Amino acid sequence: MENYVIIGNGTAAVSCVEGIRSVDAESPITVISGENCPAYCRPLISYALEGKAKPENMNQRPADFYEKNGCKVLYGKKAVGIDPDKKTVTLDDGTRLPYTKLCVAAGSSPFVPPMTGLDTVEKKFSFMTLDDMLALDKAVTEDSRVLIVGAGLIGLKCAEGLADRIGSVTVCDLAPRVLSSILDEEGAALMQAKLEEHGMTFLLGDTADRFEKNRAVMKSGKTVDFDVLVLAVGVRANTSLIREIGGEVNRGIVADTHMRTSIPDIYAAGDCAEGYDSSLGANRVLAILPNARFQGECAGINMAGGDRTLDNAVPLNAIGFFGLHCLTAGSASEGSAVYEERGPGKIKKLYVKDGFLTGFALIGCEERAGIYTSLIRERIPLDSVDFELLKQLATTAAFSREERRSKFGGAV
Repeated sequence: MENYVIIGNGTAAVSCVEGIRSVDAESPITVISGENCPAYCRPLISYALEGKAKPENMNQRPADFYEKNGCKVLYGKKAVGIDPDKKTVTLDDGTRLPYTKLCVAAGSSPFVPPMTGLDTVEKKFSFMTLDDMLALDKAVTEDSRVLIVGAGLIGLKCAEGLADRIGSVTVCDLAPRVLSSILDEEGAALMQAKLEEHGMTFLLGDTADRFEKNRAVMKSGKTVDFDVLVLAVGVRANTSLIREIGGEVNRGIVADTHMRTSIPDIYAAGDCAEGYDSSLGANRVLAILPNARFQGECAGINMAGGDRTLDNAVPLNAIGFFGLHCLTAGSASEGSAVYEERGPGKIKKLYVKDGFLTGFALIGCEERAGIYTSLIRERIPLDSVDFELLKQLATTAAFSREERRSKFGGAV
């Protein structure tokens, strides 16, 4: 009988449990949870801040999930070390847990660059966890002036959650546009305009250099007065547990297409892992919820003796602000040909290289994006489909009759 240990209790962890139980119904599973609550859907914390979701309704699985799956959950505990020779995990209270198979699903942590005077700011917060949200919610009032450092997804979702319930929101970022890791200049401008409609102020190409209590001095010399500070500069994968025992680590914990790390009997999944990106043809961290689910399930199946390969993961982002929705997937590779379509409040871009769809961006579009995503994941040659039709509309009619039968349940 195996003895499974999972470090972490997010999407990748619960999916790992499900992967294990799909193969092995009996062996014990221990989950180490740094937070004091069951796994919840992190993207919902901005909606909870806005008042549109209740924390008690954010759990990823039913209340009896752990019990039904024979899991022992150690809440409020942190793994601080792994001994791969003795096959033990050491917790912050000194406890040593034995394992036969281990999955590191430790997620990521906020990155806070050195900023002079940050220690003088009394009300400062991150925005990654339920506890972060609850603390921020308690700190703001209807008159609060909030400064958010970081115009990526985390910072902007926090801004959306606050915008209509406080005095003002200012967002700054050293990047020249919002969502710079996801969108090009044109797409970012469209999303920014929607946010500005709700009173947000942006300082882009500029960011906080130092703090003097409730005043931020920007790199440009401008000053911003605030009551509450949110630091959303970025995140870093939690890789130290594997790095410290000599495992292969880059931006994330390097894993193969079975989610195995370079250390025997240790797997990695979720935001801490660096897995294969089929749109890029190389490994990279794909810190998105669907990928955490796929990686966790793959790791669990293989930990339990199954044989699952994950070689078709792609970056996939579904973002919405005040009703304007954006979907992106894949990569806009250098040298890609681009099909573009525009309309009022709408941008559609499809990226093609070497006869394959490699990425897309859909803003304000009502499209069956899953069809485009399937073309990227499965590396379907565009000369095998009616791509001219797909440019206009994502439809199954662009596939051959045989393909429609095999992919779409017999639809013709």
